[in-house]
This record gives sequence, C-alpha cells and structure tokens, in this order.
Amino acid sequence: MPKLLLVNGPNLGILGRREPEVYGTDTLADIEGAVAAEIADRGWELVAVQRNCEGELIDHIQDNYDTVGAIVNPGALMIAGWSLRDALANYPRPWVEVHLSNVWAREAFRHDSVLAPLASGLIAGLGATGYVLAARALLTMVEG
Repeated sequence: MPKLLLVNGPNLGILGRREPEVYGTDTLADIEGAVAAEIADRGWELVAVQRNCEGELIDHIQDNYDTVGAIVNPGALMIAGWSLRDALANYPRPWVEVHLSNVWAREAFRHDSVLAPLASGLIAGLGATGYVLAARALLTMVEG
C-alpha cells in the first residue's frame, strides 16, 4: 500500500493546548485523522511522525524515501533547520510545506523559510485545513 509521509517538527506535539489563539484547537491526532481520511480513497496509508529533535526528523525522512510524497510542518526549523533542509533536498518525492498560522502576519523572524525554495508548494495560515489541502495537492501531483 502506498504511504504518505507526514512530518511535524518541534512543539507541534502539543497542538490543541499550545497557544490555541494562534494554532487552533485541533490536536495533532485530529490532523493526522483528517489527512488519513483525505488520502484513504486513493488507497494511501499515512505515516506520521512528530519530533522535537531535528536529527530524529531527518532519520524518519531518510527511512521513508519509499513514500509517495510528504507534508512537512517544520515549525521553527523553517528558520534555521539547515540539516532538515539537506534531508528534504534529497527526498525523492514531492512535498508540501505547511504552517498553521500565517507566518508573514507574525514576527519578522518567521518570514523566511530555508525549506520553502525546495518544496513543491507551501500552505500557511489556514490552520488544520492546510494539512488537508496539502494532502489534496499531493493527490494531484502523484500519478496512480
């Protein structure tokens, strides 16, 4: 069964409790369930990982080169996650960068992503819906 990789970076494991006025009230489990439901009709399975450590995220990406694509919310690693960037540069499938909040409506240090130039697309500011939209986009990008 084809698999879609969902990667969430630091502090995203506490979604639903973390600044709900910024990140919403959906938990990471809610988001994973919504993405799994979105891709189910295609026969895809979701492989989800959330880690607070950049090296562990890199290991998961490298261990999942056989996935059909990826959704990546790097959290703060978008700013200076150069090792994560290198891992994604080598990831052989399309991937979409997702951010729950509109990073350009926030502090200036959040306005640049070292990952975005490598992504097949970027969705920001749409809350948990952004993940579902990323899954929908990957369904159109990946043949079969």
